[in-house]
Amino acid sequence: MSVLPRTRHDEGMMSKVIVMMMLAVSLLGAKSSPGQVTEMNPQELQNIGIDEHLGDFLPLEDLSFVRDAGDTGSFKQIISGGKPVILTMYYSDCPMLCSLVLTGLQKAIQDVEFAAGVDYKLVTVSIDPLQSLEKSKAGRDRFGGGLPIGSNPEGWRFFTGDSGNIGKLTRAVGFRYFYVEERKEYAHPAVLVVLTSEGKISRYLYGIEFKPSDVRMALLEASEGKIGNTIDKILLYCYHYDPSSKGYVVMAGQVMKIGGGITVLVLGVLLGLLWMKDAQKYAGDGDEADTKD
Repeated sequence: MSVLPRTRHDEGMMSKVIVMMMLAVSLLGAKSSPGQVTEMNPQELQNIGIDEHLGDFLPLEDLSFVRDAGDTGSFKQIISGGKPVILTMYYSDCPMLCSLVLTGLQKAIQDVEFAAGVDYKLVTVSIDPLQSLEKSKAGRDRFGGGLPIGSNPEGWRFFTGDSGNIGKLTRAVGFRYFYVEERKEYAHPAVLVVLTSEGKISRYLYGIEFKPSDVRMALLEASEGKIGNTIDKILLYCYHYDPSSKGYVVMAGQVMKIGGGITVLVLGVLLGLLWMKDAQKYAGDGDEADTKD
């Protein structure tokens, strides 16, 4: 079951109308008996969306999850390694949205030019406390099997946990979802949460398709310039995330500063070359004068 992601930046009347329309359509699906209408009240609608907690740290030591390999560890252990992390929330029995989000992420990282498990980590946690380990393994094989060339096979792992740990994590990242009893499905937003290696929330990216450039910039931002080359660091200086467009845009002022700096540098080099040429010329004229004397 899918709904459009809602944030504190997206509170207009049109957004509310779209969300309600999509919920109405999805709740009248094939699992409902003929003539049956399932209603969701405004209070329930408030349980679906994203509350951005940018700059907050996750309670790493208080979170514990089971990896697809069967071992259990704290979230601190899960994200250890000094690399930024792309966190996604899903559940294996989701009829559509989860697969769309993870497929969109899988496609985007092919063109990010960073290697999963080497430059960053991919962590996917189930919001369903009843999800089996076998289904987590299936998710790992399906999506982790399509990592970019040069990636570590351990770069994308899937995790399950009990309701207590799932609740702590989703509250910490502001991920609001709702279980629809009539359909036995979760209504939830579509979002990537980018974390620093210390577990600080650095960026939210919304939707089911993600621009590789946005994913790359988010990882550069979360790594604080520790990954990428010199050009990446310059781009990080020139771009900023625009919540209204939900993507990275050019900062004209920063570009002008860099352009001005380059201009000054070029002029300095040219003036230096001219000065050296004149100095050599005067030195040559002096030598000729000494010879004549």
